[in-house]
Amino acid sequence: MTAEFNRVSEKSVHQWAVWSLIQGEFVDPSGTAFTRTFVRSPGAVGIIALDGEKGSRKVVLVRQYRPALGVTTLEIPAGMRDLVGEDPILTAHRELEEEAGLVAATMVDLGRHISAPGMSNSSVDLFLATDLTETKIDRHGPEEQFMTIEKIGFERCIEMIKLGEIQDAKTVIGLLLVALTAKTYI
Repeated sequence: MTAEFNRVSEKSVHQWAVWSLIQGEFVDPSGTAFTRTFVRSPGAVGIIALDGEKGSRKVVLVRQYRPALGVTTLEIPAGMRDLVGEDPILTAHRELEEEAGLVAATMVDLGRHISAPGMSNSSVDLFLATDLTETKIDRHGPEEQFMTIEKIGFERCIEMIKLGEIQDAKTVIGLLLVALTAKTYI
């Protein structure tokens, strides 16, 4: 039988709109107590939106400024799961409409990945969106107001990953997951 770590207690050190800074007290399998501080997040969604017909589809990406990095990044449309109790697929539909002005008739769940397990419980639910139609863009926040939309061929996106031109983890993971099933979707 494998020994386990046990969480003894935790307290909120600071609370923001959607994130909390938590200090937790733990006991390791040998009985030694230790403290860790981490960020609690409601999680997020990311959408790999493929525009056009099978055989000539382009990936819908957004270019936006990321203050923590101090640079503009190229990413899939995404957003926080900030509405308590909202199903992730509904969040994905909402975020795709808000950021890219697109409605997807088909949305496929590609699974969840853990973003930064050493410092947060944050996870990203990834979805593949196809059969897209345009609608009104409804962006929020200064970064989103200046975001631009780019449609790039799928193979070019994979090349951009290899060249380090696309570095965002959710985007890389999502595109590679779709590449694994390319005969079905591309």
